[in-house]
Amino acid sequence: MTVVITNKTEYTGSVTPSALNTETTVVEFSANNTYITEGYIDLGNMASGDTVIITEYIAVDGVNYRIFDQVTFQNAQLKPIIRFHAKTFTSNMKHKVTINQTAGTLRSFPYSFVQEIMGVV
Repeated sequence: MTVVITNKTEYTGSVTPSALNTETTVVEFSANNTYITEGYIDLGNMASGDTVIITEYIAVDGVNYRIFDQVTFQNAQLKPIIRFHAKTFTSNMKHKVTINQTAGTLRSFPYSFVQEIMGVV
C-alpha cells in the first residue's frame, strides 16, 4: 500500500488577540481522513514588557482537547520563529494552536500552517 498526499490546504495570515488574557485560536484542524499538520508562528513583533503564551492542543478522542505543549515567551525574541513540527492524526482526532498575550501592548503575529490529507494508492 502506497500512502500519498491527496489534498493540501495552507493557512496563512496574522492573528491579533482582542484583549490581554484572552486565548485566541490561531488554527484548528480536523478531517475525515488521516492528516498531517505543521507550521510556524512569528513572534518578531514582541517588545519589552510583552508576554505571550502559545498552547498546542490535541483531541485524541476528537472531542476533548488536552494540552500537548505550552510555552511562555517574554519581551523581544532573539529567535522569534516558533516551529510546529509535523504531526500525524487519525480521522477522528483534532489539533489546535492558540495564542494568549498576557502583558504588554497587543501585537499582531504572522503564522503559516499546512494541513495535508493522506490517502492510499
